[in-house]
Amino acid sequence: MKIDLLSPSSFDGGQPHRQYEWLRRNAPVRWHDEPGGSGFWAVTRHADVWAVDRDFQTYSSEPTIMITDPLAEAGGFGPYKMMLMMDPPEHTAFRKLIRSEFTEPQARLRQARIQELAKQIVDAVIGKGECDFVAEVAGEMPSFVIAELMGLPLEDGRELYKLTEIIHTAPEALPPGAGGQAVMKMFEYGSKVMAEKRARPGEDLASKLLACEVDGRKLEDMEFLLFFLLLVDAGGDTTRNLLSGGLLALMEHPEQYAWLMADLEGRLGTAREELLRWTSPVIYMRRTAKRDAELAGEKIREGDKVVMYFGAANRDPDAFDRPDVLDLSRAENPHIAFGTGPHGCLGQHIARIEIDAMLREVLTRMKDFELAAPVEWLASNFISGPKAMPLRFRPT
Repeated sequence: MKIDLLSPSSFDGGQPHRQYEWLRRNAPVRWHDEPGGSGFWAVTRHADVWAVDRDFQTYSSEPTIMITDPLAEAGGFGPYKMMLMMDPPEHTAFRKLIRSEFTEPQARLRQARIQELAKQIVDAVIGKGECDFVAEVAGEMPSFVIAELMGLPLEDGRELYKLTEIIHTAPEALPPGAGGQAVMKMFEYGSKVMAEKRARPGEDLASKLLACEVDGRKLEDMEFLLFFLLLVDAGGDTTRNLLSGGLLALMEHPEQYAWLMADLEGRLGTAREELLRWTSPVIYMRRTAKRDAELAGEKIREGDKVVMYFGAANRDPDAFDRPDVLDLSRAENPHIAFGTGPHGCLGQHIARIEIDAMLREVLTRMKDFELAAPVEWLASNFISGPKAMPLRFRPT
């Protein structure tokens, strides 16, 4: 079995489940060579991924959560770090700045508005009977929600989403320097937001970030910009790719689609969690060993890269009954599509509400949907999901 978890081609069409299956069975913690890099340990069993993600004393998020991140490994932004690339207690202090905005009760307060946005998104395409589902439906929802959270025009959220797509695309699939340019454009926009919110603060998250303090001081400009990049960048991944990948899964499993539609409201919760497990939009997160350790019988050395593959963990037969079967009624579903431990996705409660709202609108108003052309997948080994998904449907 050829194992290649670096090439985007391995992820064209979804997660490489045959590779994952071989790894779980034969080498659940396996050394993976990295051309031009030091190599890394690929972790594929649910129990091991769970353990690594929660053990920040041994496995650090510094200097980066990417396998290959030349910017971070060359010093990145000097002394400044994105919250994702911090460990507790520093990570805890920064996470606390925005945690209250993303609690489950706070997310529920936004439910009516998010459902309204979902209706607005489907209204824009329903009369055409066709659309690019990724750009015109799945990508719109998280773009709009993060724009409203940050106090930005909805149309700007759409443009920022285009930048995140470039950031997540593998460098070899882009013109030279395109990823770095997208980050700089994000910072340029964030600098304008910073100036505007300082001059005219509101009740939005951007204004609150600029007003709050960490360790008795306000955020410096670069700290705010890295927060801005993180919120826009991470705010769309799971929702956008779950909606498009999930709809594709429903088309490929008509019996599951029929089961869901027999009682959409009553069955939506378990269906959403199973689609999260099935698609696993975030492919991996990297950690770096802070000390020598042992994992699944392998000797991990201080400084080694240790990479958790969530899609592999979410198909582990030791954690799931019939893991290769899409079962929207699955009651026991300990998936880790949102990660776990101190770095568990902060926005997961809002993401679930966004997913439910969009699925309600799409599945009740867009009937007999089918692909109008082959799906084009995002050329990435970090985020799994369609980049373009032309769809035909019958409006109702």
